[in-house]
Amino acid sequence: MTLREELERYVPVNEQETLDKAIMLKYVDEPKAYMRENNEAHFTASSWVINQNHDRVLMCYHNIYNSWSWLGGHADGNQDLRSVAIREVREESGIEAVSADDELLSVEILTVDGHEKKGHYVSSHLHLNVTYLLIADDRQPLKAKDDENRAVSWFDIDEVISKSSEKWFRERIYSKLNRKVLAKYGKLKG
Repeated sequence: MTLREELERYVPVNEQETLDKAIMLKYVDEPKAYMRENNEAHFTASSWVINQNHDRVLMCYHNIYNSWSWLGGHADGNQDLRSVAIREVREESGIEAVSADDELLSVEILTVDGHEKKGHYVSSHLHLNVTYLLIADDRQPLKAKDDENRAVSWFDIDEVISKSSEKWFRERIYSKLNRKVLAKYGKLKG
């Protein structure tokens, strides 16, 4: 299925997703929108990785943002964003994960502040981000990707949101992802 088809099938759960989906559909057929060299806006893929028991979430401690965050990265020309999400989990954590669903878990346009990366300045820009639900065995050994994150760890699903220091992500993204996982697989503990 193409990204256009995935986006067209996706049913937004709130106003943010409705607006962001509409904007993403304007970019989806532009090959340059899949390249990070497009310094205004480009597609990225993230993963909300849960364990086989559906009660833990995998996060990495991101170097640029100094916060625990989901895993993901740039499309870099690849229009199969599900494969990008799976690749990024492998690269950023050292583990293998598989898709839990055939559909997108979430869509969001993320603002990225200007920052230094590998000795070069990266201007502020937008990430046209799609998120996939992935499942991985939480007994696999974890390995950080030093140039991107300092650590990788599993957290109980009911504590994962509090691990992030990024308020907007906690309130608007991670809590939404957890609600979707919990609606599918079960309730919070306690």
